[in-house]
Amino acid sequence: MNKILLSFSLVLLFFSCQHEPKNIKLSGPVYGTSYSVQYHSEHDVNYQKQFDSLFDVVNQSMSTYIPDSKISRLNKGEAIVVDEHFKRVFQKAKEIYRATEGAFDPTIGSVVNAWDFGPGGKIVNIDSTTIDSLMRSVGYNRMGLRAYKVVKSSKSFLDFNAIAKGYGVDVIGEFLESRNIKDYLVEIGGEIRARGINLEKQSTWKVGIDDPNFEGEQSYSKVIPLQDEAMATSGTYRKFKVDENGNRYAHIIDTKTGYPSKTNILSVSVIAEDCMTADAYATAFQAMGIEKVTEFLYRHSELKAFIIFENDKNEFETLTLNNFPD
Repeated sequence: MNKILLSFSLVLLFFSCQHEPKNIKLSGPVYGTSYSVQYHSEHDVNYQKQFDSLFDVVNQSMSTYIPDSKISRLNKGEAIVVDEHFKRVFQKAKEIYRATEGAFDPTIGSVVNAWDFGPGGKIVNIDSTTIDSLMRSVGYNRMGLRAYKVVKSSKSFLDFNAIAKGYGVDVIGEFLESRNIKDYLVEIGGEIRARGINLEKQSTWKVGIDDPNFEGEQSYSKVIPLQDEAMATSGTYRKFKVDENGNRYAHIIDTKTGYPSKTNILSVSVIAEDCMTADAYATAFQAMGIEKVTEFLYRHSELKAFIIFENDKNEFETLTLNNFPD
């Protein structure tokens, strides 16, 4: 009898071990930064090749740093048929452009380039006349999409860099879900999508928010739980230029003026259902300012935000909106 019970116990142990989820971690370079993916699967499956393939597809569709990408060819004036990835991002960008009354505008790209924050087009002696000329082609309301063809004026320049990285995070997450993986964390350059829990630690996923640091050192303001949501952070301290007079100006360009945004906001972290939405709003909120962001989020409870800003005494302060987690 004892032998039978022992055999039965061994069988149960064998099957329980067979179905123990594997914790798989993958990482590598992408989009000029790096990515890391952690997921739990009943099968020890490495999706590195699939990830690289998906990254390449998104890059070939929307990277302004690739001369023959669809978006680069479109900006050169070619009439092209865009793909499903491009369509999804185009439509989401239009939705956020309208919601923010133009604070998020993908047609600001030529001005971003002029200020030397893009792949090309830097203007050495930039002045108000040059900015005024470039701003005549800015306005996402002038663009449309018909049967996978973009309708635009000849001078308009489209740039999805403020939303495409977040979309890349979503693409990897959606791929994992298509493989019936329910517990994962995808991160690309600080943009994050989490689903399920961290089975390895038997807890929700924990993610950090960087302290503003102009010297490039990394430390975390706070660590928060993230479950079935996505988060993106935009910080003026991450990407800025210093002119010959020592003046620092940020990469967030005011879509109304064409000049770098003058704001006391140092960092905005946004939580949304998907990462491309969080990515775009994080950029828009940098330009909008604290008062407008607070009013906006009062009407948009589906978004949560954490803002780090500099007060009148040059001290760091924080603002939590819509129950952003502690």
